Amino acid sequence: MSNYSGYGSTTVQQTPLITQHRAAGAKLVDFAGWEMPIQYSGVVDEYHTVRSKAGLFDVSHMGRISVSGPGSVGFLQYVTTNDVSKISVRSSQYSMVCNSQGGIKDDIFIYHVKPYEFLVCVNASNREKIVAWFMEKVSHVQGCKVTDRSTELAQIAVQGPLSRDILIAAGVGEVADLKVRQCLEVTAFGGTVVVSRTGYTGELGYELYLPAHLAGPAWEQFLKVGQPLGLKPAGLGARDLLRLDMGYLLYGNDISEDISPLEAGTEWVVNFGKGEFVGRSALLSQQKQALGRRLVGFELLEKAVPRHGFTIRSTDPQAQSIGEVTSGNLSPFLQKGIGLGYISPGYAEPGTRIRIDIRGKAVPAQVVKPPFYKKPKS
Repeated sequence: MSNYSGYGSTTVQQTPLITQHRAAGAKLVDFAGWEMPIQYSGVVDEYHTVRSKAGLFDVSHMGRISVSGPGSVGFLQYVTTNDVSKISVRSSQYSMVCNSQGGIKDDIFIYHVKPYEFLVCVNASNREKIVAWFMEKVSHVQGCKVTDRSTELAQIAVQGPLSRDILIAAGVGEVADLKVRQCLEVTAFGGTVVVSRTGYTGELGYELYLPAHLAGPAWEQFLKVGQPLGLKPAGLGARDLLRLDMGYLLYGNDISEDISPLEAGTEWVVNFGKGEFVGRSALLSQQKQALGRRLVGFELLEKAVPRHGFTIRSTDPQAQSIGEVTSGNLSPFLQKGIGLGYISPGYAEPGTRIRIDIRGKAVPAQVVKPPFYKKPKS
């Protein structure tokens, strides 16, 4: 595709929507090897727009892998932690891919598009790693084909309370009855599109997987019908604030190959009863032992901003180090500092008082159970 640059090279890659981002005056940054919009009108403005109306996101930097054939369920059962047999056609599932030691290679979404056909969405920074891992594992499986479709498909998200109205106005009326985590194939924008009711913001929202050459027309159609309703393009800055509000994990910050799903507090995506999968033995052993660390959420009790890498301390006179912040920021909606971090399990109970070392000052905080943001009742 001419709109992509640098696949397989060291140059920064571009999504099919780079022209639209530049025309909109986006501030572009290098993110995981991609030239991506960090903001348009401003991070906080875009955040509030998504919370109150709707935001339009280009997430084409993510990886998209097709897994198909009669052996696809068995293959995905082996390479992921959750129970793939529970994903009915036209639904989706959050899961993880682990290494043999139980470390998280990536956190993923699996869409069961049609019988024997799945679409796996992986993080941009892990696309090549997961494609290679899947290719290695599928070579031992009968009746299953793995195809990297990242270049041929683009990915657009419409997120916010008015997102359903905007999709219907744009000609995707099938979303009217779509329930959370459901997905379906539709004909829209001149081609076949997979639309799902999923997202990374905590609001009503949809993600669309569509042929790369249709991304520009779809983006412009969304803005045309959506701007009268308050729709604005939104960048990675707002996306990060929105996901932190929900306590959603960011690969490379909150999870990595050195961290297991059990330590990350995501044991709900690990199904030991489904049979053998990569990392199962290591995770079973870890389950029987006392964990050395646990991911928790916390809220500051004074106005300050926690950041990745800040030390978490106890409240005793020695103020010993008990962990480290992995994600942190000031929530524009809550107007308080919030964050995630790994701490010693003895301090992980919600309500426990801790301190965050912010540039030499011990700022009081307490452990809370995410999500931090809860939708106001209308």
